[in-house]
Amino acid sequence: MSEAIPPRPFVVVTGLSGAGKASILHILEDLGYETVDNPPLSILESLVGDGTLPLAAGIDTRTRGFDAEQVKLALDRLRRTPGVALSLVFATAEDTVLLRRYTETRRRHPLAPGGALGTSVAEGIARETAMLEPLREAADLIVDTSGLPMPSLRQMVERRFRPDGAPGMAVLLQSFAFPKGLPREADLVFDVRFLRNPHYVPALKPLTGKDAPVAEYVAEDTDFPAFWQRLTGFIDPLLPRYVAEGKKYLTVAIGCTGGRHRSVLVTERLADHLRSLGWRVDVTHRELASDHDRVAHSAIARSEGGQEAPRLTP
Repeated sequence: MSEAIPPRPFVVVTGLSGAGKASILHILEDLGYETVDNPPLSILESLVGDGTLPLAAGIDTRTRGFDAEQVKLALDRLRRTPGVALSLVFATAEDTVLLRRYTETRRRHPLAPGGALGTSVAEGIARETAMLEPLREAADLIVDTSGLPMPSLRQMVERRFRPDGAPGMAVLLQSFAFPKGLPREADLVFDVRFLRNPHYVPALKPLTGKDAPVAEYVAEDTDFPAFWQRLTGFIDPLLPRYVAEGKKYLTVAIGCTGGRHRSVLVTERLADHLRSLGWRVDVTHRELASDHDRVAHSAIARSEGGQEAPRLTP
């Protein structure tokens, strides 16, 4: 008996201008997807063709005669097409972040009257948000890039859409700092601020939870063993139940005050624990990634003799 041919992945990326749609398409292209940005709606369904490579297409309000309801109808037909596995990704960001990105790049917003900066861009963002609301509601994945560094965005897209991904549920563990906000994509959030803080030990402050001295310091907290037993005792039986319910992706966020010591240590330990049980686990440390991202973008800006470059392309 011949093996069934797996369906061809087709990722449609849409969202607000400046929210990172182009960046997501670039990541998919790096993963081996055939990508096309802003094709006419009349040919969207015909892109499937007879090829075998995974596909990705960007759709936005720049399309002549754009109508979100017509896009939804086309997507519904594609979902019913044999041999096609369709996913709709919606990129968004806070209005203030979008305004700042357009100010930095000095690019014209597609729906801004006259293309001027300032209030006209704000008006364009408001109009576009209303136009795209039906697609946001229909999205399989909403990606908010407001405070998302590029390495974290890449890891999120790769984890979800890499063509060679193994079957079963993928787990993403993410450390973060509470003062900088909760990770918007988190399914479960744990607070480890009760553990003793290496930040106040001069020799440990410049290190991170990946360093052995910090790990030893946190693990020596008298409450750590009981906490660890309860954490793993809660998560271990929970994951199989998620799988039984058909969940494909789970994001667990672990936070502390600075996002550099306690949360990083617990995240790394939990990753090792879950991997030992056979789970597919990816790890990202939001605040450490943010530090790396700022350094990289500052270096690019200095080399070009201009201001610091924006993190995501509109």
